[in-house]
Amino acid sequence: MRRGSIKRLVVRAPNWIGDAVMCEPALRGLRSLFPQAELTVLAKPSVAELFFGHAGVDRIVLYDDRHLHAGLSGKWTLAETLRRHRFDLAVLFQNAFEAAFLTWLAGISRRYGYATDGRTMFLTDPVAVPDLRRPVHQVAYYWNLLKPLGLNGEPMVPALTVSPDEERTMGEKLASVGIGPSDLVIGINPGSMYGAAKRWLPDRFAEVARRLVGRLREDEGREAAVAIIGAKGEEALGRRIAAQINARTAVLSGTTTIRELMAVIKRCRLLLTNDTGPMHIAAAFGVPVTAIFGPTDWRTTSPYGQESGIVRASVDCAPCLLRECPIDHRCMAGVVVDQVYETAVRRMRESSRARCESAEDSSKDRGATARQSADMTEGLVGVTVFLDRDGTLNPDPGYIRSPDQYELFPGVADALAKLKRAGARLIVVTNQSGVARGFLSMRDLEAIHEKLARLLGETEVILDAVYVCPHHPDDGCGCRKPKTGLVDRAVRDHAIDLSRSYLVGDHEKDMELAKRVGARAVLVTTGAVTPQQVERLGDTGVVPDHVASSLEEAVEWIWGDAQARFCREAVRRPEENHGLDAQPTSDSPTAVTQQHG
Repeated sequence: MRRGSIKRLVVRAPNWIGDAVMCEPALRGLRSLFPQAELTVLAKPSVAELFFGHAGVDRIVLYDDRHLHAGLSGKWTLAETLRRHRFDLAVLFQNAFEAAFLTWLAGISRRYGYATDGRTMFLTDPVAVPDLRRPVHQVAYYWNLLKPLGLNGEPMVPALTVSPDEERTMGEKLASVGIGPSDLVIGINPGSMYGAAKRWLPDRFAEVARRLVGRLREDEGREAAVAIIGAKGEEALGRRIAAQINARTAVLSGTTTIRELMAVIKRCRLLLTNDTGPMHIAAAFGVPVTAIFGPTDWRTTSPYGQESGIVRASVDCAPCLLRECPIDHRCMAGVVVDQVYETAVRRMRESSRARCESAEDSSKDRGATARQSADMTEGLVGVTVFLDRDGTLNPDPGYIRSPDQYELFPGVADALAKLKRAGARLIVVTNQSGVARGFLSMRDLEAIHEKLARLLGETEVILDAVYVCPHHPDDGCGCRKPKTGLVDRAVRDHAIDLSRSYLVGDHEKDMELAKRVGARAVLVTTGAVTPQQVERLGDTGVVPDHVASSLEEAVEWIWGDAQARFCREAVRRPEENHGLDAQPTSDSPTAVTQQHG
């Protein structure tokens, strides 16, 4: 799949709140794989609310299966809606047959998802399902779906956002029931739409909440209140628990939208919960979680990044994944109040310790502002970053023949600005055989690079040079990558120390060139490279030093690697500057775009 050719893609989100939160890291990963594409999320209304305002989402299409899209006629209506968007690619995080069928019915040319539920015939790009005998967390399950597309590394923790207005409105709602802005809030989520088997005993929820309120008053010297959350139909359960808590309590069960639920969870000092969607929302906001697990599999659906907050009884029949317990509910009855209370106290203390450490770090950071400023402006002095062009800085549609066709990947200019502010040289080295093939002239190429300079100039980035090989691959020139001619010319022109250099590109040829000249090799997967090609690099001896899903990620790695390699050396031997004082500034004659054959 040529990722640069995907202009519009649609993501079918899972149907359950918790699953949708757990696929959020993969959604961000998908955004990094297709930074230039318009990304639409197709989701049922409750799930769609999770992604309102999400930085990686351009549009949301609602799947209203209860009304507009109910029945066969409704599915046809939805397919027609999708067809009008003219999507190039559908990525199906939902595993159901229906998800694949709808995208096929909508005429979406590429349909990508796990080969589950008998739907392979409707997928153009089926992905083998992982071995279910080896449990994998759902966050990783969604993330791994994208690895054949070039996504690398491990998933990050899910992240959600609410607006300041949403937080303020929720604060007003809590204030109306007696919970002030300075009060600590213990959140309780005692229900479960999945079934009664997942529910811990209500009386025990109340006892833990009562003890936590007293503990917070004692440890932190602040008043605490309890907010009970839940879905429609769980109001009576919430009132039953509230009646047993000797503290201010707001029963919000069945009264909040998903966005309001997110806002109140974010406000919580701790969420005490069963294995449910709100548990994952809390983890996505970094709220400490204490979660009671019974019939469900803690290995696959624990709050990601907060596994230490799980409480469970070790019984032979769990996890059974049943909605209703056919025996004595021993998996939940075996979890006692002391276990949950002690886990909750530990989680809050860990969170408080982390906040204190963060505050100390912030204080140190404020005291070191001047030093940091110097680091940002001088930290990469003497470092040269060679950059491939097509597939690295910009989408590669084939041959770019005019400035009108040339656009940068989102985020490229800002990423290069960080390198430039840190003092690094930025030099483009690019094969442009389209000149020899007659697709464009040198004048056309110069005009394209003038536009490149204008686009980068918007973030005050000035390239130190652009070196081009315009020759045909059959010409046998010494400058066509992976031959070293372009880099050799740059070394002569700029007195470059190649041991302090990096080469960023999207092709095996770029990695080979880096190895030949002794630079660090960084492969970005924004271009034509396939996962199979990445794996094959090990066989060719040109393994990159780092694989990044975007130029922004590559720059972050370069920054950290260079600091580790060079900064301590500079401190130890300040008198040895390796000719760094000779680096041209942006005002010097060498800091202009150059064309070299």
